[in-house]
Amino acid sequence: MAGRRYDPERRQRIIDAAIRVVGRSGIARLTHRSVAVEADVPLGSTTYHFKTLDELMVAALRQANEGFAKTIASRGALEDPRSDLAAELAALLGEWLGGERAGVELEYELYLAALRRPALRPVAAEWCEDTAALLSRRTDPVTARALVALMDGICLQVLLTGTPYDEEYAREALGRLLPGADRGRGTES
Repeated sequence: MAGRRYDPERRQRIIDAAIRVVGRSGIARLTHRSVAVEADVPLGSTTYHFKTLDELMVAALRQANEGFAKTIASRGALEDPRSDLAAELAALLGEWLGGERAGVELEYELYLAALRRPALRPVAAEWCEDTAALLSRRTDPVTARALVALMDGICLQVLLTGTPYDEEYAREALGRLLPGADRGRGTES
C-alpha cells in the first residue's frame, strides 16, 4: 500500500461531498460511507475529520449558510439608508430562490434537521442571529428578527408548495413590518 499523501483539501472535499449527498438523496442517506464514496476518499478519512455525522452536518450547514450571507453582502442594500429595504429584501429573496434551487433546498433541509438533531441548533440559530444583525443596521433588533422570520416563512412556502416566488407580495409583506414604509397600493376592504 502506498504511503499517505498530504491532502490539505480533503476536509473541504468531504464537506462538499456531504452537501452533494444531502442535495441528491436527502439527509437520511447521509452516512460516513456515502460521503467517503462521493468524495473518493477512504472511509477512515471521513471519521478522522468528522468523528460524528452531527459534526459533518454542522460543517455542511455552516457552509450552506454562507451562501445567503454572500447574497446579502453582494447587494449592498443594507449599507444605503435611502434604499427601499422591503424592495431590496424581496429582490434578494428572488435572487436567492432564483439561483440553484437544489442549494436552497439543501440549506433548508439541513436547517430543519436541527429540530431533531440538537447539535445543529446553534448553527441554525447563527443564521437567524447573523441575518438579524445585518438587518439591524437599518432597523431595530425586534423588527430585524421579524423580517428574518417572515423571509424564512416566504422561502419555506415557496419550497414546500412549488409555487413561483412572488417578489411583489414579498415586498409588500416585508414593508408592512417596517415603520414608515410605503404600504403599497393601499389596504383592501
